[in-house]
Amino acid sequence: MALLLLFVLLCGVADFTRSLSITTPDQMIEKAKGETAYLPCKFTVGSEDQGPLDIEWLLSPADNQKVDQVIILYSGDKIYDDYYQDLKGRVHFTSSDLQAGDASINVTNLQLSDIGTYQCKVKKAPGVANKKIQLTVLVKPSSTKCYIDGSEEIGSDFKLKCESKEGSLPLRYEWQKLSDSRKLPTSWLPEMTSPVITVKNASTEYSGTYSCTVQNRVGSDQCLLRLDVVPPSNRAGTIAGAVIGTLLALVLIGLIMFCCHKKRREEKYEKEVQHDIREDVPPPKSRTSTARSYIGSNHSSLGSMSPSNMEGYSKTQYNQVPSEDFERAPQSPTLPPAKCCKLCILKT
Repeated sequence: MALLLLFVLLCGVADFTRSLSITTPDQMIEKAKGETAYLPCKFTVGSEDQGPLDIEWLLSPADNQKVDQVIILYSGDKIYDDYYQDLKGRVHFTSSDLQAGDASINVTNLQLSDIGTYQCKVKKAPGVANKKIQLTVLVKPSSTKCYIDGSEEIGSDFKLKCESKEGSLPLRYEWQKLSDSRKLPTSWLPEMTSPVITVKNASTEYSGTYSCTVQNRVGSDQCLLRLDVVPPSNRAGTIAGAVIGTLLALVLIGLIMFCCHKKRREEKYEKEVQHDIREDVPPPKSRTSTARSYIGSNHSSLGSMSPSNMEGYSKTQYNQVPSEDFERAPQSPTLPPAKCCKLCILKT
């Protein structure tokens, strides 16, 4: 009985004199790129720990070429989270009351550069404690593509391939035939967990829809593939048709170019002819001036003629004037009757 009482007393004294300690164990955390990582750090303080509370998180990069970096700090009832530029704006304390014993943090929008060892240090004089957490950032498989490498003809050999553009290793593959899986050849079974399935001596029974799933520890991605095994095509006819089509296209292009060139040459020749005017050739005379000069000469001769032969003159001479030169000439003036009679009296 005395021994039991002594044991209880010793435990009470030990509990009473217990100093600051972090209750969260060391651990390893794996997260996918772009996700949020929760890094726990919970602590208790002893009765003798009366100093101010200081909390500090440090990062030891995975490449071991950089010194430890302070990423967030609590001191003097203030939070400082702009120490490390690569994590600026992405690291926060999860608790609004750090004095309550929770110094855990969240790291948001994880990047591959965030991989490393994170250390939580808590100090409340005279007590000091720290814990380490290993953070690994992985990339989920994404942009997975399924395709056929070769000709999908009966009796031919080809390959079914499955590739992911991104994804942290190791990657696991799983092929499935979504339609009529009983027709799946037994020779394919060893390759149903590999990125490539080799098909030999293909038959129509292989036709169908296939799926390929790519997985790693943080995620998965899938693609679909439609396989249609068809009879061999007439390759010689296909090649001949392609050659003939190409030649016809070249001939048509040549004809179009020839016609365009010919038309341009004709337009250029017409412009040169229109602007080629000889300066040494005088301009043609006006028909109106010719008719007027001819009529004027006839009028001048009327004054010396007697009234007896004026009638004959007017009938013969005026009819001799070319009609084409007289079309635009003004109408010849007729003499007033009084003047004609006066002229006849003077002559007699």
